Amino acid sequence: MLFRKRTLILMLIDALLINIAAFSSFYLRFEIFGHIPSEYYQTYYHTAAAATILYIAVFYIFGLYNRLWQYASTGELLSIIFAVTVGTGGTVAVVYYYSVVLARFPLRMPNSAAILLWLVMVILIGGSRFIWRIVQENVFDRHVPGSQKQVLIVGAGDAGVLAARELKNRNYRDGRPVGFIDDDREKQKLQLLGIPVLGTRKDITRVVKGHNIDEVIIAMPSASGDSVREIVQICEKSGVDLKIMPGVYDVISGDINIKPIRQIQVEDLLGRDPVSVDLEEVAGYVSGETVFITGAGGSIGSEISRQVAKFNPGKLVLIGHGENSIFDIEQELRSDRPGIDYVTEILDIKDREKVFLVFNRYKPGVVFHAAAHKHVPLMERNPEEALKNNVLGTQNLAEAADEFKVKTFVSISTDKAVNPTSIMGATKRTVELMIQNLDRRSQTKFVAVRFGNVLGSSGSVIPTFKKQIAKGGPVTVTHPEMVRYFMTIPEATQLVIQAGAMAQGGEIFILDMGQPVKILDLAKDLIRLSGFEPDVDIKIQFTGIRPGEKLYEELLTAEEGITSTKHSRIFVAKPSFIDVSVLEELTHIVRERGSSLTRDEVISLLQTVIPTFRKKNTNAVAK
Repeated sequence: MLFRKRTLILMLIDALLINIAAFSSFYLRFEIFGHIPSEYYQTYYHTAAAATILYIAVFYIFGLYNRLWQYASTGELLSIIFAVTVGTGGTVAVVYYYSVVLARFPLRMPNSAAILLWLVMVILIGGSRFIWRIVQENVFDRHVPGSQKQVLIVGAGDAGVLAARELKNRNYRDGRPVGFIDDDREKQKLQLLGIPVLGTRKDITRVVKGHNIDEVIIAMPSASGDSVREIVQICEKSGVDLKIMPGVYDVISGDINIKPIRQIQVEDLLGRDPVSVDLEEVAGYVSGETVFITGAGGSIGSEISRQVAKFNPGKLVLIGHGENSIFDIEQELRSDRPGIDYVTEILDIKDREKVFLVFNRYKPGVVFHAAAHKHVPLMERNPEEALKNNVLGTQNLAEAADEFKVKTFVSISTDKAVNPTSIMGATKRTVELMIQNLDRRSQTKFVAVRFGNVLGSSGSVIPTFKKQIAKGGPVTVTHPEMVRYFMTIPEATQLVIQAGAMAQGGEIFILDMGQPVKILDLAKDLIRLSGFEPDVDIKIQFTGIRPGEKLYEELLTAEEGITSTKHSRIFVAKPSFIDVSVLEELTHIVRERGSSLTRDEVISLLQTVIPTFRKKNTNAVAK
């Protein structure tokens, strides 16, 4: 009803404007102020009547009555021009038919009057529509309470325009854009949406001071991590708030489930471009399959579950040892994607009998193995548990996958498996060798995925730093020279799914993670992003390197080397060879003695598989 009332009002307004345009076309044609020759009156009346009916009909057909004109743009202007052209052509044709063919009145419509009719109609109809946008942008938007925050947008491209429009759409409640910053010399001193480009990134400090900027929005979704870091450091010195604009297409596709303009995060400061894959292309191998995900309640396992659920597996079996985390991810998936057959299994992967029972029950086609003990210091204090869970647990899963003819088995590894100095790292390297060995005699394709620290995963450095900052410090860093490779949870899970698609069997897939990041720099960035100054508001305390840790991590052993894949940022390590009897002896001893193994015995067992472990540990710091 409201729509019909609105449409009727617009039609009445248009009818008035059409008659004004018809009169104006004749009035201007004869250039006689206030007087149209009497012989043309009949033609004028017919023209006005035909124009009123035809224009309104055409406008309705062209949808001019169901648009929000306060957001009008060039697309709407072209629609008006096209509709007016059709309406004018129809009016001229009707008047010509009546005057010439039917000879109902003596004179046809003058050609110049027809042209003037078209021109005046474009002006009146276009002006009546665009007046709403003009009033909104130039009257209402200029008197909004709380719009005193001055905003500078870094990036005068598509994302920068989207950021400026986002602020306008909120009636400047979140700030008023006063200028753009862009390194493109050709854009300098030009205007975008009426907002000037005030300089390059080198001018940020000057612009911030000269225009009393309160907030800077970084709208450069394609910029590298180094560029973002540089801009962040410049802005931090100026004492302004910082926000960032994600990729326009990430927002449109729904990959980023947040407001388009958000607070800057540590992930934005990684010293490399983010790695992404086309999951639609590579994840077809899980569609319709029964998929097992071990460790499904963990940071990586839960994200793999979310990604796999997008591609309609026949059955998604969520396996975990902790009931609360498995319950949470099951409830989330059932709510978000209810059409999938979910099964939950509370399972300790060390329980070989239960593992084989579950594999026999569901007959999976694909297995993503994300269950593991991963905390280096904790495993140094519980070495026998690292062996039992990481090695025996994986062996149980892998041998069950072989027996029940799973198509693809993807095991998650770590850069700590390369020249390991920690017990956790040594167990993960043992697992890599184990599945490579099993792949040589199995129909199942066994592969491993090796990557660095995952930002935001449970127990990782970022959540720890955030908790310490929330308590007022100190933020604890083990060593000022400690460096690590980092990746985000989405990157890690995409790599895991990509690996399953690329697997031929026996590979260790490695992500090119760019340059490693200093943990000290990461701590300082996070303190600044929290609104504090390092060592002034929040102290940084060095605690010393913990048992089993390295100053820096590696991605390859000396003998591995790498080969490229079709993905430019993913590589494959050459397979390593090991005496099978050594692996069998290790797993036999662990099964027989398990929890009674001493720390020294665990180290000796791992040395049989990795001879250099704890013998030439130039990277290690503590034992």
